[in-house]
Amino acid sequence: MKKGDHLFLIDGSGFIFRAFHALPPLTRKSDGLPVGAVSGFCNMLWKLLTDARDTSVGVTPTHFAVIFDYSSKTFRKEIYDAYKANRSAPPEELVPQFGLIRQATRAFNLPCIETEGFEADDIIATYARQAEATGADVTIVSSDKDLMQLVTPMVHMYDSMKDKQISVPDVVEKWGVAPEKMIDLQALVGDSVDNVPGIPGIGPKTAAQLLEEFGDLETLLSRAGEIKQVKRRESIIAFAEQARLSRRLVELRTDVPLELELDALVLEPQNGPKLIGFLKAMNFGTLTRRVATACDCNADEIEAADVEVEWGDAARGPDLDAGEAAKADTGETAAAAPVERAVSTVAKVTGEATPVSFAEARIAAFGQAKLDMENYVTIRDVEVLDDWIRAARETGFVAFDTETNSLDP
Repeated sequence: MKKGDHLFLIDGSGFIFRAFHALPPLTRKSDGLPVGAVSGFCNMLWKLLTDARDTSVGVTPTHFAVIFDYSSKTFRKEIYDAYKANRSAPPEELVPQFGLIRQATRAFNLPCIETEGFEADDIIATYARQAEATGADVTIVSSDKDLMQLVTPMVHMYDSMKDKQISVPDVVEKWGVAPEKMIDLQALVGDSVDNVPGIPGIGPKTAAQLLEEFGDLETLLSRAGEIKQVKRRESIIAFAEQARLSRRLVELRTDVPLELELDALVLEPQNGPKLIGFLKAMNFGTLTRRVATACDCNADEIEAADVEVEWGDAARGPDLDAGEAAKADTGETAAAAPVERAVSTVAKVTGEATPVSFAEARIAAFGQAKLDMENYVTIRDVEVLDDWIRAARETGFVAFDTETNSLDP
C-alpha cells in the first residue's frame, strides 16, 4: 500500500445488527431457514460496493475488507470480567446467520477478517493506523462512537445509513472534543451498552468541559482537588481508578496480529458466478437478477452454491461464543435451555411448525419487542424501496400508518 491508495474498512458486526433490525424477519422458502440479516447484509454490501466502484463520486477504494467480531471472548474480559456482561445472547433466529454472513462476504470476493481474542474495532484500528503510516487514506464504514478515536485528517468514518462522512470537525461538533481525546472522554462517561463503568454523574458535556480545562484524563485525576463543584470533585477522586480501568477498556488496540497484510486487501473485480451461486442458495431472487445484470452473467446457467449452516455449538459471532448458541435472554446456559426452545428451532428449519404456532410465536415476539428509534430507515431511492417490497412479500404481511383528522374512516 502506498500514498494515493484508499482503504475501506467495513464494520461487519455493525452491518449484521443493522441488517437484522432494519428489515422484517425473512426465511428461506425451501426450508424456513432465517435469512433476513443475510439478505439485508448482502443488499447493503452490494450497494456500498456499487457506489464505491463508481468513479464519478470521487472516492474510489483501492483496498477493501470486512471486519467481524470472532466471538464475545476478548482480552477486555480478562481486564474486567463484567465487560459487556449486561448483554443478552443474540436473538435465536440471528445465530445461524453469523456464519452465513461470513460466507456471503467471501462470495462477494472480499477479505473476511476476524481475530480470536480481539474485537472488530481493534482490527479496524490496527489496519487504519498501518495504512495511514504508508500515506494512504482510510474510510471506516461505521457510525460507532467507539471508532471515532481513530479519526484524523487521513482517516474518516462514513455512516452509510445517513450517507454522511464523519471527519475531525464532526467529532468535535458532536462530542465537544477532538478525536484524540475521545478515549479520555469515554473513560469519564463510561458506556452502559458495553458495561464500561466510567465515573458516576459525569456526562459527555461535563467530560468535555473537564478535558478542555485539564487537558487529559491523568492530569484531571491528579488535580481533581482543584475542581470547585463539591460533588463532582468527590466523585472523581473516589472513582479515579475506575476511570483508569475504563480507559483501558475503551482504548482500541493497534497491534493486533493480522492474518492478512495490507497489500492482500486489494479490491478485486466482482466474481459474478461465485456471488450468484451464493445468492441462489439463499433464494435471494431480486439481488440475483441485479448482480447478473451488472456482471453480464446468465443466472439460469449458474448452480446454487453448497452453503453450510452453523447451528448450535458450531455457531459463533458478535456477543456469542461457540457452544452458547442456546443461551436465552433470561441468562440460561446452553445446557440449561428448555427443550421446547430447541424443538422450536428445529421446527422452523424443517418446516414442521404449524401456521398457528408460527403466528402465535410471532405475536408473542413482537409484543415483547422494544421500539428502537435508531433502527428507523428512511427510503430515499428505488433500490431500498424494492428491498422493502421484496421483504414484505416474502414475509406475507405489512402494516402502514396514514395521517387522518378523524377516528371515523
